[in-house]
Amino acid sequence: MRIIDSIPHHSMTISIFQMNDKYQVKFEAGPMEQIFKFSVEEVKGVENLKKMIHEDFIEKTRLRFNEMFMSMKELS
Repeated sequence: MRIIDSIPHHSMTISIFQMNDKYQVKFEAGPMEQIFKFSVEEVKGVENLKKMIHEDFIEKTRLRFNEMFMSMKELS
């Protein structure tokens, strides 16, 4: 797996990897991460993939991180 690009964001690290026939988009925030996998054939290029990862998608991912953080906090 190799990193091929990134998407700038003020509160998360968003990295794009390629492995075999998949792109993996990894979101990192603090101790948590979320990974989404996309078929290279269906996406048809990194630039198209970056267009798919629009602000609404990023915001939903950020909200999911908040839920994950609250679940983790309940454990302690």
